[in-house]
Amino acid sequence: MSWLVEIIGSTAAVLTTLSFVPQAWHTFKTRDVSGISLSMYSAFTLGVTLWLVYGLLLGAWPIIIANAITLVLALTILVMKLKFG
Repeated sequence: MSWLVEIIGSTAAVLTTLSFVPQAWHTFKTRDVSGISLSMYSAFTLGVTLWLVYGLLLGAWPIIIANAITLVLALTILVMKLKFG
């Protein structure tokens, strides 16, 4: 049963992280941040940071890896919003 939990967690982590990549890529490529809410991305980035801390506290690698990658992407977009917005 433990392997099933790991597969479900890993699959969820991969899917949610990959779903974020097109937005990050588009924003990075176009530098267009006009449609991005600063308050939403700030809250999202804080939430991802807390998920990363939670994963670290649990030692849950799917949570750690997915949120570390998503945090880098979210921070990149947030910095671009502050710089270009």
